[in-house]
Amino acid sequence: MTKALSEQALDTLFNEARSHNGWQDTEVSDDQLQQIYALMKMGPTGANCCPARIHFVRSDESRAQLLQCVSDGNVEKCRTAPVVAVIGMDMEFYEQLPKLFPHTDARSWYVGNDEAIYNTAFRNSTLQAAYFMMATRSLGLDCGPMSGFDADKMNAAFFPDGKIKINMICAIGKGDPDKLFPRHPRLDFDEACKIL
Repeated sequence: MTKALSEQALDTLFNEARSHNGWQDTEVSDDQLQQIYALMKMGPTGANCCPARIHFVRSDESRAQLLQCVSDGNVEKCRTAPVVAVIGMDMEFYEQLPKLFPHTDARSWYVGNDEAIYNTAFRNSTLQAAYFMMATRSLGLDCGPMSGFDADKMNAAFFPDGKIKINMICAIGKGDPDKLFPRHPRLDFDEACKIL
């Protein structure tokens, strides 16, 4: 694990990667979705809790539900994307800890502790959403992450049992470069970091 990635790989993941707003008419296969998850799941989470749960929206029926939940500015992005990942957080993730973190009773850290459950589920499913985007890009696809949606509607449509709550959504496919906005600036190292 000491070999640095090539400049081309870094460009694919970071330097030239963009958040896409428009999509080419290309399919994302079931096999590609499985490959994305196979990579994403290997990213670290606290106590290996892995709280992210993903619904891949592709059918006309599911897409119609999704379009009723997103903000006006995200409708076209979601309507035209080959797939939209609805990334939720399992609020009962701790029930999987005997399998995922078997060397100690990690489940007991969370049972009855709503604050710890929420903080852990949100923080770590957000981490997993970032891994999801990196995995998607590494497989030659583009991402369009979004948080503009009605959370109550999204939960009712995609997670009606209440055990999973929405975190974010991410359109995936081959982006249309003609629909990209100019790249926004980023903070310099000295503006965002301190070496102590």
